[in-house]
Amino acid sequence: MIATELLDVQPNELQFTFEVKKQSTCTIQLGNRSDQCVAFKVKTTSPKKYCVRPNAGIIKPRATCDFTVTMQAQKVAPPELQCKDKFLIQCTVIPFGISEEEVTSDMFAKDSGKYVEEKKLRVVLTSPPPSPEFLHVNGEPKEDLCYETSVQKDRVLNEVEYIPPPQRVADNVDSESYKDESRAVKHAEELKPEKNAVVLNLAKDLEELKSKLSTVNLKLKEADLSIIKLTEEKSMTTREKNMLKHELELLSKKNNARSIMVGFPLLYIFLVALISIAIGYFAHP
Repeated sequence: MIATELLDVQPNELQFTFEVKKQSTCTIQLGNRSDQCVAFKVKTTSPKKYCVRPNAGIIKPRATCDFTVTMQAQKVAPPELQCKDKFLIQCTVIPFGISEEEVTSDMFAKDSGKYVEEKKLRVVLTSPPPSPEFLHVNGEPKEDLCYETSVQKDRVLNEVEYIPPPQRVADNVDSESYKDESRAVKHAEELKPEKNAVVLNLAKDLEELKSKLSTVNLKLKEADLSIIKLTEEKSMTTREKNMLKHELELLSKKNNARSIMVGFPLLYIFLVALISIAIGYFAHP
């Protein structure tokens, strides 16, 4: 039993800023308090919901190591942002010279008699900060004056103001000029719905692109998790293959020893038979 703790975990909980349909990331730092190499492994109660990089590794004596936890985008917010997910960090002392590729789940088995330290972390969800475009006046949300002014300016620029035609005060008023102005105003009013339709279509296409990008990111995360699992399985398969090869070599040595023990009495009997025949032949000429 080790008197002092092997790892120092900072912070002692995972805090995520929760927004619907958006990923959130949290970083945890592990510090090795001992004078020996320490291997660690991270587990969670919801492996499909989180992506941990790296989920296992080795920390040198008196050194630190960071791992990042990414919460996948969620479609629905939990009630009152309460989350029951838990994380478990296991660590144990290992000999010098072991590489990170050799770190397996068997190293953290408690039935092996080795000391395994465990740290439990809870998940805390927080709301995103309020948008700077809105201010609170007397407890009620109100738009920022600068933002409101800019919106009004945009409206003035986007809308076509109608100017009534001047009254005829003299005989030399150019009627053709007035007709041209009326046509320009009418043409601008006809173009306004088309412009709004183009803006709506662009906004719709942008939302579709964001949705596709989020789907691709989720698939990439799932692929990364599958690669990590396959790497661990490959390591386990290699170790089992080496063990079977060693057992086959032992069995082959035992079979060779048995064949030698069985062959010696037969050779002895054969020699005795030859000697007996020779003696009988010379004894009876």
